[in-house]
Amino acid sequence: MTEDRIIDLEVKYAHQMLTLEELQQAVFTQARTIETLKKTVKILTEQLGLGNGAPTIGPGNEKPPHY
Repeated sequence: MTEDRIIDLEVKYAHQMLTLEELQQAVFTQARTIETLKKTVKILTEQLGLGNGAPTIGPGNEKPPHY
């Protein structure tokens, strides 16, 4: 191999390593965001009473008082 080709390979390797680090940071950030969203959805589901199958908002299947 010529010296120019080795230098070219080293430059490409350095760019790939930089790209890999950026992708790892993006995946880490996305994973943290997903965990936060999961916790938020869980809290909202519990507040709405959807976790146990019976909604706590409104009278449900009861007839209105005017019947």
